[in-house]
Amino acid sequence: MRITKRTNIAIRLLMYCAAHRDRLVTKSEVAATCNISENHLAHVINQLGQLDILRTVRGRNGGLALAVAPDQLRIGQVFRQIEGDLPIAECFADADNSCPLTQACRLRVALQNAAEVFYASLDEITLDALVCDNTDLLRLLQPVPCSRNTTRAPAEPGRGGPTRDPMQSRARPEALQECRL
Repeated sequence: MRITKRTNIAIRLLMYCAAHRDRLVTKSEVAATCNISENHLAHVINQLGQLDILRTVRGRNGGLALAVAPDQLRIGQVFRQIEGDLPIAECFADADNSCPLTQACRLRVALQNAAEVFYASLDEITLDALVCDNTDLLRLLQPVPCSRNTTRAPAEPGRGGPTRDPMQSRARPEALQECRL
């Protein structure tokens, strides 16, 4: 069984958000870190937002965050919602099925059973289980460092001092948060 690119992107995005629960993440940092096209990522963000799995905040200081606790989000649920009614084989498609064997084919029943077992096994896995205590994953999902200068000169000499960039908090490496067991 092969999952779609959209589901693959959704799981990467959710793992990234789970690794950075303490802050909003940006589409561009997720795309850069997870090697995802921003165009494809935007479609997945929209779908996960509509499913109330992701919370999106617009604006200059906006970003994305999980709308569901990672220990409450079942991977099987995400797969079903993203994959939808995508047929696993031609014989499962009502409109495009051109197979003359569909009515007598026993493989169709076996494939249906295999799909049910596949989703049932994913139902046992939470997003938290994928991320929690996974130090190798957390190391890979560290935020993209900010490329801007973090201080700027005051407008007039002698007035004020260096100003802290409000976006600097995006590059905090405190992703190793406590896990729910």
